[in-house]
Amino acid sequence: MKTTSCSLALISLLALTLVAPTLFAEPTATLIITPKAGAKAPLVEGKDQDGNKWKLSDEIGRNAVLLYFYPKDNTPGCTKEACSLRDKIGDFKTQGVDVVGVSFDSADSHKNFVFKYDLNFPLIADPEGKIADIYGVRMSGGKKMARRVSFLINMDGKIVHVTDSPNPDVHLKEMQRAIEGLKNRP
Repeated sequence: MKTTSCSLALISLLALTLVAPTLFAEPTATLIITPKAGAKAPLVEGKDQDGNKWKLSDEIGRNAVLLYFYPKDNTPGCTKEACSLRDKIGDFKTQGVDVVGVSFDSADSHKNFVFKYDLNFPLIADPEGKIADIYGVRMSGGKKMARRVSFLINMDGKIVHVTDSPNPDVHLKEMQRAIEGLKNRP
């Protein structure tokens, strides 16, 4: 079969009408990707349970940071994770690691959570989810909760390990191994 220039023009026009709407359409959602190990940690800031300003940029160069996101204060898994981190804080400090938690809860909720469980690290209030969104950890469906995701950030500001699991035990085990591995890094 011989193709004429008219046939090619018709095929091109048909292809353009099928593809053009997707080429020029407005994006419907922004895809936010959770940073991976090796990436620079996004420099975020917020206020802790006592209203004190906290900035990740102030920590960089001073200590490594275990920045962990969790769904909600006073829930079984989040309480277990927070208390496990509390119990290991001495070991973490000896290894040059500060712990900072972030959730959508208010500063007042954090204050009660810290008091109730005698937590010994700051909890950053992120009621609008701005920090969670920067790290790509908001639960699907636009929920006002973060997934359970932990980031170990080295003193140079790079993420050296990410744990993304709903299981709090997995977070503690993986982070302990990753913190041990900090000693072996240049």
